[in-house]
Amino acid sequence: MTKRTSRLHFLDAIRAFAILMMLQGHFVHSLLGDVYRDKNNIVYMTWEYFRGMTAPTFFTITGFIFTYLLLKQNTKGIDNPRVLKGVKRAVKVIFWGYLLRLSFYEVFTGRVNPSFFYVDVLQCIGTSLLLLIGIYLVLCRINETWFQNVVLGIGVVIFLLQPMYGSCILEFLPQTVANYFTNRNGSIFTLLPWFGYVCIGSFMASLFLKYGKQKMFYPYAIILLLFVGVLLVFYSSATLMIMYSVTDIGIFKSVAYNNFLFIRLGNVCILFSVFILMKNYFTNQMITKIGGRTLSIYIVHFFVLYGSWFGLGLSRFFYHSLTPGQIFIGALLFVIVICATVLYYYKYEEELKFKTQYMLKKTILPEAFVLFKNTIIRTYRNIRYIRR
Repeated sequence: MTKRTSRLHFLDAIRAFAILMMLQGHFVHSLLGDVYRDKNNIVYMTWEYFRGMTAPTFFTITGFIFTYLLLKQNTKGIDNPRVLKGVKRAVKVIFWGYLLRLSFYEVFTGRVNPSFFYVDVLQCIGTSLLLLIGIYLVLCRINETWFQNVVLGIGVVIFLLQPMYGSCILEFLPQTVANYFTNRNGSIFTLLPWFGYVCIGSFMASLFLKYGKQKMFYPYAIILLLFVGVLLVFYSSATLMIMYSVTDIGIFKSVAYNNFLFIRLGNVCILFSVFILMKNYFTNQMITKIGGRTLSIYIVHFFVLYGSWFGLGLSRFFYHSLTPGQIFIGALLFVIVICATVLYYYKYEEELKFKTQYMLKKTILPEAFVLFKNTIIRTYRNIRYIRR
């Protein structure tokens, strides 16, 4: 049996915040005219800084939520039901990551578009979850403290070694594999350094599970997260330089000169402290639903904004061409429409599926399309059979 614990609504709120920031961030980044991208403009600079918090927040909260659900189970190891669920979820996320980048035009002309092999956020998240599950299965036989300390250590080491792997090309690896570790071939997100944020989130979740029921935990957590966040944002570079002067290890100096990972981690800690402080205000069902449908929201937004399979998205027609006023109204409508579409679908999911199947049965489809559809269904069923 699973041990019941009260839902941490602030986690849903953080995840909802991250996906909404992603929606507006992608919209503005894709469609705002070049003439308005002024680094000296305080509004644009502020927007750009907060946009930079989105990915670190998303990866950190991913590691947090998955580990929180994983470790709160009474069963450990491979018998933990969250292990199999996590593997299924990770494979699904990776599958969608590649599928969204597939160009049907290229497929029908007998080729696969090069961008299909780029690693984006979904592949990175899915692979990070698989790695986290692997670490858990190895260390759960010892105790959870080992798991807690190891994921923290991995996260810190990944951040510290960024200057070393940041410039790697990895020509000795097949390009499909190398894309998970280097962005030289076009990948947008890579395991290093983003898996580091997943590990840090996992460490934070273990602390919440270990001490969360203590009476004064949340007030102390708010203060500690705020303190650590401020320390990382304003003093991590100076601390790294002190470590360099004491040890004469050049890696500390290199990280200090390009210290975006620890500073962004500080942003995440401050964000966590704010959301925990306001946790009693995040019980609204809408927040929970948006936070629980991030994958679907990402998929729908990808089709609408980038066009995905057919390339007929908003960015094809309005790429870098809108004014700030158009961007403000457009981004607001974009966020509302995407979220409303996804929530509406899940509200009437069974009814919509039934109507869709009925319409397909009544429609006379070209033989080639029927063959294509049957091939996809057969492939999907084979994948499901293998995964079982």
